[in-house]
Amino acid sequence: MVVPSARRSPFHWSEYLLEAAELGIFMVSACLVVALVEYRGSPLHPLLPQAWLRRLVVGFAMGLTAVSLIYSRWGQRSGAHMNPALTLAFFRLGKIGGRDAIMYMLAQFAGGSLGVLLASLLLGNVIADRDVNFVLTLPGAPGTVVAFAAELVISALLLLMVLASSDHPRWRRYTGLFAGAFITLYITFEAPLSGMSMNPARSLGSALFAGRFDDLWLYFVAPPIGMLLGAELYTRLRARGYRACAKLRHDSRLHCIFCGAHVSGSLSAGSGS
Repeated sequence: MVVPSARRSPFHWSEYLLEAAELGIFMVSACLVVALVEYRGSPLHPLLPQAWLRRLVVGFAMGLTAVSLIYSRWGQRSGAHMNPALTLAFFRLGKIGGRDAIMYMLAQFAGGSLGVLLASLLLGNVIADRDVNFVLTLPGAPGTVVAFAAELVISALLLLMVLASSDHPRWRRYTGLFAGAFITLYITFEAPLSGMSMNPARSLGSALFAGRFDDLWLYFVAPPIGMLLGAELYTRLRARGYRACAKLRHDSRLHCIFCGAHVSGSLSAGSGS
């Protein structure tokens, strides 16, 4: 039954809560996986003597976490942005309203921080160990300039992939899988440059509990710029513009705040079926 517009709330609280919960779960997973792999007291750590191999394991686990969230009923309901920079890019493309964009971003920041808090309760002192360190994102040995450039580039490339695949009738159902693959590759190969964030809310959650904010600005600036540049490039390359929905996986059977309540599988509605 469709609720009359006069009674419909201007806020979509269910979607906001789901966005917070999804990033919270992602951060809990990140903390647990990094503790399992990097903490020297973990039984798994001696089995992975090389740093790149440990990053590969972490990357695969976090890619799998992202895919699971994107294709979950929660993720298909909210769109599984889990990232203020991604929400901002969809706002730039006109796919999410200003009120919802602000509420999504606030929810993501809250969820990221609450996720690290929950992980701290589960892991105790282990999460503060120097090799885990609340999964803090920090510039690598090449320095801040390289880290900034790397965050900008990987954010732009991820956004271009999301737009290109979700806007294509054949590939849109695989957008979440592609996103998981990108996360795996980025953590494995790019993390030594910037710590691999792409996400201001994810970095803030770690920084709050680690008590280190000197490099936080980088993760608040580079990922949004990168994704906005990706959105701009896509719109210039595609004369017809971006026609899909602001979701990484759209299920036409579920309520959608971006393109209507229960929509058909038409391309104009942005269906991901």
